[in-house]
Amino acid sequence: MKVIFMGTPEFSVGTLEALIEAGHEVVLAVTQPDKPKGRGGKMQYPPVKETALKYDIPVYQPKKIREEACIEELRKYQADIMVVIAFGQILPQAILDMTPYGCVNVHASLLPKYRGAAPIQWAVINGEKVSGVTTMQMDAGLDTGDMLLKTEVVLDEKETGGSLHDKLAEAGARLCVETLKGLEAHAITPEKQGESPTEYARMLDKSLGKIDWTRPAEEIERLIRGLNPWPSAYTDWTGKTMKIWEAQVINQEEARAAQQQETAKPGTVVKVEKDGFLVQTGKDLLKVCALQIPGKKRMDAGAFLRGYPLEAGVELGSEG
Repeated sequence: MKVIFMGTPEFSVGTLEALIEAGHEVVLAVTQPDKPKGRGGKMQYPPVKETALKYDIPVYQPKKIREEACIEELRKYQADIMVVIAFGQILPQAILDMTPYGCVNVHASLLPKYRGAAPIQWAVINGEKVSGVTTMQMDAGLDTGDMLLKTEVVLDEKETGGSLHDKLAEAGARLCVETLKGLEAHAITPEKQGESPTEYARMLDKSLGKIDWTRPAEEIERLIRGLNPWPSAYTDWTGKTMKIWEAQVINQEEARAAQQQETAKPGTVVKVEKDGFLVQTGKDLLKVCALQIPGKKRMDAGAFLRGYPLEAGVELGSEG
């Protein structure tokens, strides 16, 4: 097929490469404009642009894809299909209807679950045991189009947003190739979506990572994993931001063995061990196992404790 590929971040790259390897003719890569990065403000290419240039594929970077000039530019390529994966802009109906096979989206959830911008991280945060990828015939709604194919991915007990991202990117690349093959053979029957059983997977921001120690330890631990590597879960420690990268839930029985103070306020360090420290939450204790403080790289909690003595009774999360 002649394919116009629309995508921007690293998550999209594997699918672009899979389409090329499968023998499809990617006639154009559409991605977001370059952005400045770092203190020097040097312009950086989106990952999809870097990959497209490597394969000598023309690149188009419209600021607003809905403009008539952009629509006419896409029309010039006379593609058979458009493949859209994490592009970052809403497509107008004129583009959705432009090619014979329409626009196929690769979405990182088992639709209709987790429609929205951050399905990967919310699956971890919400404690899902299974996630996956759905290919979908795009319509004017937000992730509401008819489903084409699905593939499931089982989450590990210590799954992070980052590790699930990589698994789903790989699964999505395979599923997209399979979907295009099925569409060409007229072997796929689109399936309507029902109502979503989950909340909209809203976009992540840094404020989401602020730990509320009154929540159960199990919820906090999932938040830590879901926001790893970005934007990260964090708390306040002596007026500084402490990012927490890895933690372990200590249940009530283990807590009693750890001489938990039943009256400890949530956020209070109740015990310090060689390899970590235990914090009171709204339910159970949370053992902090890996963290990061300003000016330092990620470290295990044991290394932190050797450099920064911490005593029981210290309260985390209290600014200032």
